[in-house]
Amino acid sequence: MRTYSRIAGTGSFLPPRRLTNADLVALLAQHGVETTDEWIVERTGIRARHYADDGMNASDLALQASLAALQAADCTAADVDLIIVATSTPDMVFPSTATILQRKLTEAALAAGQARGPAGCPAFDVQAVCSGFIYALTVADAMIQTGAVRRALVVGAEVFSRILDFNDRTTCVLFGDGAGAVVLEATQHDGSGPGILASDIHADGRHTDILCVPGTVSGGGVLGDPLLKMDGQAVFKLAVGLLESAAKAALAKAGKTEADIDWLVPHQANIRIMQSTARKLKMGMDKVVVTVHEHGNTSAASIPLALDHAVRAGQLQPGQTAMLEGVGGGFTWGAVLVRL
Repeated sequence: MRTYSRIAGTGSFLPPRRLTNADLVALLAQHGVETTDEWIVERTGIRARHYADDGMNASDLALQASLAALQAADCTAADVDLIIVATSTPDMVFPSTATILQRKLTEAALAAGQARGPAGCPAFDVQAVCSGFIYALTVADAMIQTGAVRRALVVGAEVFSRILDFNDRTTCVLFGDGAGAVVLEATQHDGSGPGILASDIHADGRHTDILCVPGTVSGGGVLGDPLLKMDGQAVFKLAVGLLESAAKAALAKAGKTEADIDWLVPHQANIRIMQSTARKLKMGMDKVVVTVHEHGNTSAASIPLALDHAVRAGQLQPGQTAMLEGVGGGFTWGAVLVRL
């Protein structure tokens, strides 16, 4: 018998403001940028995305996703021993978005008449861009396996609309806002039950420049450029190979093969990358969870958003095995093999 981290509940939240490609085409026209719905769909598979309104931050999206995950796990915020938020668009420079979420969860618990919230447990952010949720899951799993915590809230939350350059149609059409969350709980079994079976994470800083936001705060202003920059071709070439290698490494660690994967839940960046990855893992697209057409690329939120969608739609069933995988700026990448 050994300790595993099982996913006890999932949740997600999308801000109400939904922009179809037609809406985005009209918005870009105001910036003198021409594009079409056909151009966007052909290259990305994206048909719509959600943007947060002014005043709505990553922690606000994270709160709603967290409350849904806690409800699904049949527990309260007071039961949480650890909060990790994966984000590249935090509420502020510091403190972490995780601590801001912790405060909001405590306030929500008290407002609901609960005795207490999660105040006092460790809370911190993970910054690995689109791989952030994979990194956060891996860290939470390790802490559960050591016995440091028994229940963790792991969240991916992004407001990427705030860092987009609407004069660059090659990047601004790709991204959206949203949040997804899971509750991880410690469980013990002989390896045949639910839980994270293996993970594999990596980074290579030599590729920093191909996907970045090269700006920071300095002296009360912005030093550098605070908008997203991406070399799309370079990212594509790296992404497919690295996703395959991470997935196969996670399978090897778990003593599994591609045939043991019931569902692929990839980072929802681009339908072409997802199709290429599925082919390399010998999986048909009927076994790939796809939400990119409705959500766009929500960075660290994309995998938990897709996971929650698959669970609530009845695609992912208890006892099935899913491969979660993502790549992001840094360059970072990783995979998590989990049995529901």
